[in-house]
Amino acid sequence: MSALFRRTKKTPAERVVTLIGKPGCHLCDDARQVVREVCEETGASWEEKDISRDEELYREYWEQIPVVLIDDEQHTFWRVDPARLRGALRA
Repeated sequence: MSALFRRTKKTPAERVVTLIGKPGCHLCDDARQVVREVCEETGASWEEKDISRDEELYREYWEQIPVVLIDDEQHTFWRVDPARLRGALRA
């Protein structure tokens, strides 16, 4: 197989987790704790985006928050399972 077509597996440290939520959301608080702990453990970086400050994110995700993206692709919403997130970062 040509090197052009071979997929390179990213290490967890090369992955970016994005938590989309809003202030005052208890599920978002729970998700933030899980994301922070798993990212610290695996070496992945993470960021948080507030749907109340971004109209596009609000339109796309307001019924699903908290939403977790890995490298800009939706991983989960509402409840974050630490084992599943850990596995996805290592996949």
